Amino acid sequence: MAKDDVVVFEGTVVEKLPNTMFRVLLENDHEILATVCGKMRKARIWVNVGEHVRVEMTPYDLAKGRITFVERKRATATEQQNQ
Repeated sequence: MAKDDVVVFEGTVVEKLPNTMFRVLLENDHEILATVCGKMRKARIWVNVGEHVRVEMTPYDLAKGRITFVERKRATATEQQNQ
């Protein structure tokens, strides 16, 4: 299977499990089990409950996935000035 043969979904981390596993609620209201991809693990990027993530899944097993991107809400310049 080629690396391009993945299905990409957006979701929110619902629960943090042992061994860098996470329960993710996808946009289409399906709940899957996901792990952090190797590059994120190597760079020690943390994933917390409630964060919005991008998940890649193989079309053969739609119950498991791999977290490839974490979208964090950063404060804008105007929000920082107001604080």
